[in-house]
Amino acid sequence: MISINWRKVGIFAGGAIVGIVGIKLLSCKDAKKVYTHCTAAALRAKDYIMDKATVLQENCADIYEEAKKINEDRAAEEREKEIDDETEMIEDRSFKGADAEKKEDDEEA
Repeated sequence: MISINWRKVGIFAGGAIVGIVGIKLLSCKDAKKVYTHCTAAALRAKDYIMDKATVLQENCADIYEEAKKINEDRAAEEREKEIDDETEMIEDRSFKGADAEKKEDDEEA
């Protein structure tokens, strides 16, 4: 004789009933309204986040441009300082050379 495990049959039947009821609940008119409202909220959140991301990207671009300008200004100041230092060195050499010529003139006289 065939032995039927009624517990397994009951679990299967209960699962089938829950599945059918679940599908009916999920496809009812009220559930569709909930899905629609949740989707609309998600779309609003997406729009808000995209707006904030755009503002953030614009701010980052401004910061980047300002940082580039600061570095360019700093490099220009360093070049100017190097030119001033070289000019001073040339002037010092020319003064030393003029002093040496003056001493030679004094010695000859």
